[in-house]
Amino acid sequence: TTYSDTLYMECRMPAGERVVIPRDSAELAAYVVSGAVSIGGEPYPAGVMVVAAQGQALAIDANEASRVMIVGGASLGERHVWWNFVSSSRERIEQAKNDWRDGRFEPVPGDDEFIPLPDR
Repeated sequence: TTYSDTLYMECRMPAGERVVIPRDSAELAAYVVSGAVSIGGEPYPAGVMVVAAQGQALAIDANEASRVMIVGGASLGERHVWWNFVSSSRERIEQAKNDWRDGRFEPVPGDDEFIPLPDR
């Protein structure tokens, strides 16, 4: 199930190739799978994700043969964080707190330690 418009694209780039990804979505990033690229003049090796600045396109230059995954899409909205819980809904965080406190989460395989819910 997809809850918003998404972008997921593979770029296989020979050395010297340039790809410009226009900013057609609220969020846009490039993950360097292999090789080495420059984005905005800054070099990035494999294993790095570069998040585009708000409103900016991604101009990717392959410094060597590279494979880059482009990800992006509409924003899912504000996220709320409390302890180990992240949600777009404060109500879901409250429910998760209750579920954790009452032992309704599945245990982590191989980990017998239980960490109680913090007081704050």
